[in-house]
Amino acid sequence: MKFEYCPICGTKLIEKYSFDEGGVPYCAVDDMMYFDTPKPCIIAAVIKEDKILLLKQSYIFKNSKVLVSGYVTNGETVEETVRREVKEETGITVGEIKYLGSEYLKSREIIMLTFMAKYESGHIHKSSEVEWVEWGSLEDALCEMSEDEIGKRIVKKVLNEIGYKGQKAFRCDNGACSINE
Repeated sequence: MKFEYCPICGTKLIEKYSFDEGGVPYCAVDDMMYFDTPKPCIIAAVIKEDKILLLKQSYIFKNSKVLVSGYVTNGETVEETVRREVKEETGITVGEIKYLGSEYLKSREIIMLTFMAKYESGHIHKSSEVEWVEWGSLEDALCEMSEDEIGKRIVKKVLNEIGYKGQKAFRCDNGACSINE
């Protein structure tokens, strides 16, 4: 988010030099600098043995499955966000959570903190914001996530993290998958 007006007093901000940050929006009335703030979001690959939890949310992608994701709430750690979002969207409880890195979605100014979370307990109970949720094969996930480039990168990290040596070698072209012979 780029600030144009002071969120405290409403004054139009001016640019002020800030050593290593360069020009930063500044409120002379409140003597406050406002640095750009991307929205923090989590995205989690939930793993159960050789399965991965996949969702369908058409408002994100029309023809692709996705991973659990959601915005971080004030007062909450990112690990708490992972647990909350997985529980809210799927009814599943996760145990061990591992940070895998971050992605930046420029079009929406979102910093996506990526995680792998291990299934602990529960049965799938999808929320109203999810059209469909099911355990899918790790081997098939990359092809099922045809439009979700960030999700596919996370699945590749998970496969590497767990040392997965799959049975199939897939080629995905424009959403169509085939087995490499």
